[in-house]
Amino acid sequence: MKVDDGTIPAEAFDAHRVQLRTVAHRLLGSPDAADAAMREALARLTDAGVDNNLGSWLTAVVARVCIEQLRGREADVDLSNEARLADSVGLALVIALEQLTPAERLTFVLRDLFAMPYDEIGPIVNRSPVAARQLADRARHLVHDAGIDF
Repeated sequence: MKVDDGTIPAEAFDAHRVQLRTVAHRLLGSPDAADAAMREALARLTDAGVDNNLGSWLTAVVARVCIEQLRGREADVDLSNEARLADSVGLALVIALEQLTPAERLTFVLRDLFAMPYDEIGPIVNRSPVAARQLADRARHLVHDAGIDF
């Protein structure tokens, strides 16, 4: 998996690009933000810590980049991005997702939209699988309370 400069070969990243971009887009709400997250994740990739499940590892890298971007948004809200997000997923879902912490949002997206198991989600959000399940349950309840059923 390692090439001479220590990075993951582009072909390995490309094999998972569609899923990774979909995760980034669902988390960030816009194609431009998803593309930026993908570029940042690709720039950070090395083979340190890669196990047999490259797809999960790459998803974790992209998810962490997205969490950083979401935390940045909390400090500096860009209204035009928020408007695009509202258009793409619906105002009610946007309002519900805004109530979630970045870890809850990520757990919700990975579990409810991609059916990723909690034992893979836990390490991505730096929690145990049980704690990841609790994050997803809380997120699901908040989204449901906003009148959105998944």
